[in-house]
Amino acid sequence: MKQISTKQRKTALFVISVFLLAAAGLCGRLWYLMVFHSAEYAAQAQELHERERSIKAARGIIYDRNGVILADNKPVCTVSVIHSQITDPERVISVLCEVLELPEETVRKRVEKVSSIERVKANVPKETADYLRSFELDGVMVDEDYKRYYPFGDLASRVIGFTGGDNQGIIGLEVKYDSMLSGIPGKILTLTTAHGTEIENAAENRIEPVAGNSLTISLDINIQRYAEQAAKKVLEAKSANHVSLIVMNPQNGEIYAMVNVPEFDLNDPYTLNVEYAAKTGGVTPDSEKKNELLNQMWRNPCISDTYEPGSTFKIVTATAAFEKGVVSLTDRFFCPGFKIVEDRTIHCHKVAGHGSETFVDGIKNSCNPVFMEIGARVGVEGMYEVFERLGLMRKTGIDLPGEANSIMHKTENIKAVELATISFGQSFQITPMQLLSAVSCVINGGNQITPHFAIYAQNTEENTVKTYRYEGKTEVISKETSETMKTLLEAVVHEGTGKRAYLPGLRIGGKTATSEKLPRSSNNYISSFIGFAPAENPQVLALVLIDEPEGIYYGGTIAAPVIAEVFQSVLPYLGIEPVYSEDEKKLDGVGTFPVPDLTGMTKKDAEKLLKSYEFGDIYYTGEGETVSEQFPLAGEEVNKKSSLILYMK
Repeated sequence: MKQISTKQRKTALFVISVFLLAAAGLCGRLWYLMVFHSAEYAAQAQELHERERSIKAARGIIYDRNGVILADNKPVCTVSVIHSQITDPERVISVLCEVLELPEETVRKRVEKVSSIERVKANVPKETADYLRSFELDGVMVDEDYKRYYPFGDLASRVIGFTGGDNQGIIGLEVKYDSMLSGIPGKILTLTTAHGTEIENAAENRIEPVAGNSLTISLDINIQRYAEQAAKKVLEAKSANHVSLIVMNPQNGEIYAMVNVPEFDLNDPYTLNVEYAAKTGGVTPDSEKKNELLNQMWRNPCISDTYEPGSTFKIVTATAAFEKGVVSLTDRFFCPGFKIVEDRTIHCHKVAGHGSETFVDGIKNSCNPVFMEIGARVGVEGMYEVFERLGLMRKTGIDLPGEANSIMHKTENIKAVELATISFGQSFQITPMQLLSAVSCVINGGNQITPHFAIYAQNTEENTVKTYRYEGKTEVISKETSETMKTLLEAVVHEGTGKRAYLPGLRIGGKTATSEKLPRSSNNYISSFIGFAPAENPQVLALVLIDEPEGIYYGGTIAAPVIAEVFQSVLPYLGIEPVYSEDEKKLDGVGTFPVPDLTGMTKKDAEKLLKSYEFGDIYYTGEGETVSEQFPLAGEEVNKKSSLILYMK
C-alpha cells in the first residue's frame, strides 16, 4: 500500500505541476497581450462593434485667374438603409419610393438586401433630405454630402470638365488634377451589438473629412465670354458645324480662353447639346448610340482633333526659309496661277495668278506657288528640322487629357509633290494647339512655350501647396527671324489677305487659311485665322477655326473679323490701348469715351441710356431685369464700337 500511495502522490504532483506550468504560461501570455497588445486588440474589438459610413470631402474649388469661381460644391445628402435596424420594411419602401421618386423594385432590392449598409440614392437635394428625416424611419440613414456645381453652366465646358457620382473627375481639368482637388473622405463610426443593431444612446465617433485643394487657372472669364460671343455669332451666321477659338499669351503659354461652340451644360453633362441631339434625327438613341454621341460631345477638338492647317502653316514654311537662309525679302517670284510639280498641276487660290512679286508680296497674297518654291529650296530635311524645333513632331504637353499628336509623312516617303503641298499646309495634320505653340515660338523671339491652364493650388487655409512651372527651350529660332516674321505678318493684316482683322491704332499681325477637308470631293472647308497683338511685342495670340461654314468660306472673309472682334474687346481689357496714326485718326469710328455706370439699372433704363453711346454689340447674360455687373467697368475708357456685356441679376 505504501508503494501505491507514493506512486499516486508522484502522479498527482506531476499533474499539478503541469497544470501550474500551463496556468503560469497562460497568465504570462495574458499579461503579455494586456500590456503590449492591448491597444491593438481593443481596436479590433471596436471594429467588430462599429459600423462605418463615409463622409465625402468637399472637392477643391476651381478659380479663374481673377478669383471667380468656375467649379464649386453644392450641399446634398446620401440616403442609405441598414437592414438589421429596419422595423417596418413596407413603410420604409413606400416612403423612399415617394420622396426619392424611385421605382419600387429598385428600393425593395436595397431594403431587403442583408448587408451592413446599403446606399439607396446619392446627390439628394438638402430640402428633400430634410423632408425625409421628418418621417423618422428606423434603419434609414441620411448623411451630408457634396455635389459638384458649375455656376456658369456651359462656360468652357470641355476645359473645366465635370465629375461623376462619386465626385471623381471625368474629363478636362477635373480629371487632370483629380488628386489635387479630391481631398480625403471622413467617417461616421456607430457602435452596434454583435448582431449589427445600433446601441441606443451610444455616442458616434466622427472623423472629419479634409477638403481638397483649390486650383487657380489662367482662364479669364471675361476673355472667355468675349471669345464665346464672337464664336457663337459666326456659328449662327454661317450655320457651321462648330467653331473653336483659343486665346493665349505667346510669351508664357497661359491660356486665357478656349471656346468650342456649341458647348454643353456641365451641370447636366449627360444630356446631348443641340449639335449632337440633332444627329439622332429627333429619335431618342439607344444607350450605345447615346454613349458614342456623348463621348463625341465631350471631346475637345482644340487638342484632340487634327486637321490640315492650310495657309496659316505658311508661317512655319517662311520661318524655315529664313532660318536656312534660302530666301530674302527682295527675292522675286512669278505666279501664273499654278505650278507644275512632277506630273501635277497645283493651283494658286487666285486662278489668274499674282504675276511678278517679291517674297513680301507672296506672303501678303498667300501665294501657293511662292511657298512651293521656297519649300523646295529648304528641302525635306531642312523643313523637318524646323518642325522639330517648333514642337510640331510631338505633343505640346498641355495640361488637359486626350491630346493628339501630329500626323506627318515619313521623310523617306516625301517626294517633290508631297514637299510642295506641305509647304502651303496640306497633306499632313496637326492640332490647333500645336499650331498655336509653334507660332508662339516664331513671334516671341524664338522661345518654346508649354500651353497650360494650372497656375497654383492652395489648401483651405489659402496657403500655396504647389506652384506649377513649365519649362521650355530658348532661342530655338533666331531673334532676327522672329522680328522679320512679325513684320511680315503685320503686313498681311495691314495690306494683305488678313485686312479684315485690321483695327485702327492696334498693331495686329496674322495669317488667314482656308483648308479643304478630306475627302477633297466633299467640298467642305475649315476657315481659320491666327492673329497676335501688339505686333512689335505680342501679348495675345488667338486662333479661330470655323468648321464647314455655309456659303462664303474664305478665312480672310469670315474668320479674320472674328479675331478682330475679340481683339477689339480683349486688348483694352489687358491694358493695350490703341495708338492712332494721323491717317487713322481720320477714319470713322476712331476715338474713345468713358463707360457709363449701368449697375442697378433695369434693362429698359440701361437701353435708353446706351442710345447716347457709340457701343458696338451689347450682350445680356442672365434672365433677370436688373444689371448686377458690367464689363467694361464704369469709368473705363473704351474705343468706339467696343462690345459691352451686362450681367442681369
